[in-house]
Amino acid sequence: MDTLPWRGTGEAPLDPARLPRMRGMRPLKRWRYVGVYGERVQLCAGVVRIAGAPQSFWAVHHRDGGVFRERTVLRKVVDLDDGTVRFRGRGVTAELRLVPAGERVSVVSRHGSHPVWTRKTPVRATGEVTIDGVTVPVDAPGLQDDSAGHHARVTRWSWSAGCGTAEDGRAVWWNLVDGLHDAATSSERTVWVDGTAREVPPVAFAPDLSSVDGLRFEVEAERARHDRLLLVDSAYRQPFGTFTGTLPGGVVLREGYGVMERHDVRW
Repeated sequence: MDTLPWRGTGEAPLDPARLPRMRGMRPLKRWRYVGVYGERVQLCAGVVRIAGAPQSFWAVHHRDGGVFRERTVLRKVVDLDDGTVRFRGRGVTAELRLVPAGERVSVVSRHGSHPVWTRKTPVRATGEVTIDGVTVPVDAPGLQDDSAGHHARVTRWSWSAGCGTAEDGRAVWWNLVDGLHDAATSSERTVWVDGTAREVPPVAFAPDLSSVDGLRFEVEAERARHDRLLLVDSAYRQPFGTFTGTLPGGVVLREGYGVMERHDVRW
């Protein structure tokens, strides 16, 4: 691991499937997050495990109907097996299939005393979301985040993920971060244009998450929690909304949908 950070589209130098549950006093954190960012519906779903103990969550923002629903529980109520997003509750049922829509980018970085891994995959989601008996078809782009490692006790990051269309009509996805996998090079910061990945330079987030570099963000709905547990204290914001402006690297958006996020956690 002397060559970290590492970034590539092939096999990473750290195998997340072989990481031990504990490394010294640091528990293994592992998560899968899927975000779908469409013109009519935006949603996210995730499963997080800390030393094997699960937490799962989902949120749906129906932009046409002005409805926002969410749920977070300390057990697995979301199915995110490869290529699938399924959940139900609080008047919502979601059934989606995912197909890759661009290059997968993997990154291994050192965080605290140990290496940590992430893989970001642009996807296309198709299926249905039903809200209070009203079924909404979904055919929209999104992003899948798979991550694992023995992260530092105190972890803070700001993050943005989204999808849209450039002024010239090309499809774009982005993944921007400050605080984790954020080295000057070999970072997870990526803009995909028609599925082709390109790393972009470091970015700066506004304190109120209203912008990140040349991207401006308009909040429409927000998932926020502050969990205080025995060994975990997690303050989290993830607003959903729309983006305007210019992506790092100079791609001007015609339209953009997605999320901003800030996470401050002791785990």
